[in-house]
Amino acid sequence: MNRPYQAQDSMALWWLADTAQPQRIGTVSLQDQRRKVGLTYAPEWIASTQGFALSEDLPLQAGLILPAEQGTAAGAVDDARPDQWGERVIRLIQRPARLSLLEYLYFAGDDRFGALGVSLQADAYVPADSAALPNFEGLADMHQAVRRVMAGEAISEQQRRLLQPGVSMGGARPKSLMQIDGASWVVKFAEGAELDTPLIEHASMQLARLCGIHTADTLLLPLPQGYAVAVRRFDRAGSQRLHVQSAHVALRAAGEAIGYPELAQLLRRLAHPEKIRVQQQELFRRMVFNILIDNTDDHEKNHALVRGEDGFYALSPAFDVLPAAQGLGYQQMRVGAQGHESSITNAMSEAPAFGLTDAQARQIAQEIAKQTAQWHANFKSLGVREKDLDFLAQYLDGAGLS
Repeated sequence: MNRPYQAQDSMALWWLADTAQPQRIGTVSLQDQRRKVGLTYAPEWIASTQGFALSEDLPLQAGLILPAEQGTAAGAVDDARPDQWGERVIRLIQRPARLSLLEYLYFAGDDRFGALGVSLQADAYVPADSAALPNFEGLADMHQAVRRVMAGEAISEQQRRLLQPGVSMGGARPKSLMQIDGASWVVKFAEGAELDTPLIEHASMQLARLCGIHTADTLLLPLPQGYAVAVRRFDRAGSQRLHVQSAHVALRAAGEAIGYPELAQLLRRLAHPEKIRVQQQELFRRMVFNILIDNTDDHEKNHALVRGEDGFYALSPAFDVLPAAQGLGYQQMRVGAQGHESSITNAMSEAPAFGLTDAQARQIAQEIAKQTAQWHANFKSLGVREKDLDFLAQYLDGAGLS
């Protein structure tokens, strides 16, 4: 029987690209009245040919590195901790006597987002207990467990094991992990009955693909009422785990404002030299698409950069793409000269930052506008309900090159 967790102020951070041979990166520790998590690289990581700076604000050097803001972990370590849904599940399931940032990092478990791991031991990678990934047969029980968590009700041990693997996946929406055809997928559920958001997300991702955008694979999973949507993980390649930085971490590390043009320029430094232009144009497509489908929840944690074996980064497949259906008129990330304003004119205003001429930017925007104008037919063909189509129409119809 495992001993109860004993709160401690430091733990070991591990590199898990090859799970058969974990490598210790260093030590993560609570600092500044336990309101920050700092990183100290291990000498062997600094000296190793495999060692690298996890993000630009975590240079490969000796000594403690702290984040500037309270309530965060240093650099890319911050992406390894749970977000709102994961924290909610940990509070309900684990109920540790203390819930600092370090506990959240630890209880995220082994199959967390990215290739980092947290262990209580410095001489061996021993993560928090977690369950094996469920398969499709466990979907109904997983959904029931999600509904109980959302209601603040107690869950059984079996339900706990269904939810626990997914606590490190970002965002506020209820989710867990599932193994489908030997691959790991994030399974997302609707928060309420107003909109069938999983089906709408699946339809939006298909529409984005028609617009020439590289998207994560999605699958619809039928439930007794509505659907769940499964999104294939892009931080896994077979048995290999991939290092990922959210745009939030990457832009913060570079000291840049949170914006699309800033991310496009950051790609000039982080992407492979031969792929910079293609990556920048891909980002421009995503920005225009988000504007035209009223995806105003396009914040910097919904964009990510994946590290390749050559050490260069590339945009992850698009994910968490669907209409916010709020008509706010402002994107979460800066668009152009008019700040966050949701307009194609604003998107076009800084075209050179994306490696585009004005004419090229206009052509891409026109292509996407022509395709998104068919959203109603595309969504309907995938089974989106009439009442949902009617609701979305007030935000999506008439969107164009303004």
